[in-house]
Amino acid sequence: MLRGRHRQRVAVDALLDRARAGRGGVLVLRGGPGSGKSALLDAARRAAAERATGGREVLLCVDDAHLLDDTAWLDDLVADLADEPVALLIATEGDARGLPWVRLDPLDHADSLRVLRDLRPGLPPGLADEVADLARGNPLALVELTRALTSEQIGGTAPPPDGLPADSSLRARFTARFHALPAQARFAAALRVVDDEVDDDTLARMPDLDLDAVEDARALLDGGPLARAALRDALPLPLRFAAHAALAGALPPGPRRTWHEAARAPGNRDAFADRLADSAGRARRCGDYPAAARDHDRAATLASGPDARARHLIAAATDHWAHGAPRRARVALRTAARLTDSDELRARAELVKGGIDLGHGMPDVAVRRLLHAAGELVHTHRALAITALGFAGEAASIAGDHARYAETAAFAARLRRPDEPDRTRITLDHLAGMAATFAGRHTEALPALRSVVELAERVPHPQAKIWGGQAAYTLGDATRAHELATSAVTAAHEQGLTSLVPWALVYRALSALLLDQHSVALSAAFEGVHAATAISQHNAVVDHLTILALLAALRGDTDTAVHRVETAAEQIAQRGLGRSGTFGAWASACVDLALDRPADALDRLRLMTAGAGGVHAGIKVMAAPHVVEAAVGCGRRSTADRALGRYEKWVGATNSPARLALSHRCRAMLDDGAAGDEHFREAIRLHRASGTAMELAKTELFYGHRLRRGRKPRAARDVLRDAVKIFQRYEADRWVARARAELRAAGETVTGPADAPPTGDRVASLTPQQAQIARLVAEGATNREVAARLFLSHRTVEHHLRNIFARLEVRSRVELTRVLD
Repeated sequence: MLRGRHRQRVAVDALLDRARAGRGGVLVLRGGPGSGKSALLDAARRAAAERATGGREVLLCVDDAHLLDDTAWLDDLVADLADEPVALLIATEGDARGLPWVRLDPLDHADSLRVLRDLRPGLPPGLADEVADLARGNPLALVELTRALTSEQIGGTAPPPDGLPADSSLRARFTARFHALPAQARFAAALRVVDDEVDDDTLARMPDLDLDAVEDARALLDGGPLARAALRDALPLPLRFAAHAALAGALPPGPRRTWHEAARAPGNRDAFADRLADSAGRARRCGDYPAAARDHDRAATLASGPDARARHLIAAATDHWAHGAPRRARVALRTAARLTDSDELRARAELVKGGIDLGHGMPDVAVRRLLHAAGELVHTHRALAITALGFAGEAASIAGDHARYAETAAFAARLRRPDEPDRTRITLDHLAGMAATFAGRHTEALPALRSVVELAERVPHPQAKIWGGQAAYTLGDATRAHELATSAVTAAHEQGLTSLVPWALVYRALSALLLDQHSVALSAAFEGVHAATAISQHNAVVDHLTILALLAALRGDTDTAVHRVETAAEQIAQRGLGRSGTFGAWASACVDLALDRPADALDRLRLMTAGAGGVHAGIKVMAAPHVVEAAVGCGRRSTADRALGRYEKWVGATNSPARLALSHRCRAMLDDGAAGDEHFREAIRLHRASGTAMELAKTELFYGHRLRRGRKPRAARDVLRDAVKIFQRYEADRWVARARAELRAAGETVTGPADAPPTGDRVASLTPQQAQIARLVAEGATNREVAARLFLSHRTVEHHLRNIFARLEVRSRVELTRVLD
């Protein structure tokens, strides 16, 4: 239960060390109910017992200090500790009383999943995600929710839980604290519970509410959504109606006031529900999806008929999903499912569930749900059916399931009409073009993909820009792909479609990588990780993490690449993420090549997967130049020829200069004669034309090696010098070392590192990754915290920090902070 408590454990260990050295001290552990304070006290007791050396050091623990009526003795005890070998740990839900303290914040999603695996090994990933999201990082909630799971829920035949169990001790603690409050504080809490938008200003306008009542209510609801959910069930009906009535009188005209006016007494309230639904529609058209979701949620509480309530809830779920609140969307959908037997409404709900699974759950489950939804909606809501098919195709791509992708594309082809409007045509063309690409029918794919790029310029929806970016990337038009992906990110932000941001950033990162703009790709992928984490799109997190691994591997940063692949591997295997698995395998093979292990690289590239899920055909073709490099290193000419043949079929259809350059490099590596030299020279020309500097440097390294062995040392030195400079610019230390070794073998004296700090602005001389690390360190992050945020190994952070200190000519973190201020 101590997952994710590293900083707090370090603070406790430091306190125990001070006591052992004869210097007493105190530390307050602050956190809400169920946050793990007692577990940390128990761990401290065990640690103190295990580390006891027969001395007279003492550990004193005070749990639930906020319940103490008399604390004078505690103040006296703290005052007497300074010169005694005594460590005092105080756990409280209250304030720190001016003492040193650490807060037990909620666990993040990854740590929550690890706790769940410890509590219930073999828990299905989708269900584990649901429980982790519901618990909101509260350790006790994780324990109680896991303990209450039924075999039907684990087997998938019953819906997952949507709240704390009835016998939950955590629920009882929230409820008991509520009933123990004075009447005014209970009323203040009720106001916040019935409307989570209530703020202190609203409370200040309420008559007969004093500051103490407001503070008591705030302290109670510090437990977050779990506390609100528990208290929502515990509110007496008269108090609930009174809270709605008070807010109806205090709020200005608008949807919130309409809702409170309707909810302040029982009766027929369908007219109010319709008014709120109209307000939700206006909010959606303005891109305010959170407001739209709130109004639909409120309308559902007022509507009298079950189908009407379900319709409002499904609309609310759609809006929650759009702005990146999958947990709230799932709760709304589960409630809707209990209300209606309508095939149409159930199909709409399946579309939303499948969309959530696309980023949040199991992609193979998402494909099944979305195809079912499309089949149900095709005769009544054709545009929605096509939307479902577009998402089903993406889910199949994430899973690496090209058979399902072909099935989805064939379904879509049967729906096509001669007068297809742009909004649906782009989805149909995208499915057709990508299905042909995955099947290796590249000439057939060209018209559809070009149509997608053209339509993406006209259709304003960010999803259209994402389709266009992917199509342009497949066509090898990296510049257009990057422009469209960037437009998709901007449009998704502007239109409130937060759920599309991580997805758009995938193609922004990949197009930048094709352009050899590693710093741009790095920034996009990091932005993608953090954007996806913020809205619980766990599959997108893994996608971006494996792209980050590939970026590190291509630079020869093997430790970082391996660390990132290993971080992603568990989720890849559990969720069946074929696309991420193929990226991970490609990155791992590039690590093997950087470490001069071509046989290992070739084995990995031939299998081309890292866990469950299919092999993504598009990524496998993209990795072909590395298959050739590995096969040449092993003397496996036939393997290289087959891989290059598939790659040239794709490149020949698209005529991408960057990819043609790689094709010529591969041909050069397979031909030792004059033709090979010509291929090298053409590859270098195309690299320069496409601006792909990092790949240019690698081609120059391979060509320099060929020239040196062909007894042309002067020509070799000319190309190798350029390669060294480029590798230095990309901070590709391992490749710098290889190129320098070739230069020395070609007869050039290489003296000292050529990467001394440049003149001019010292801070501007940092590489993008060095700048990220420097900023985090200047903000006070430890090396371990930097490593966690940037998905680096601890050793890699230390290495970069030494280089940063040298480049900026500073000797400490304090000096670094001053330089960056």
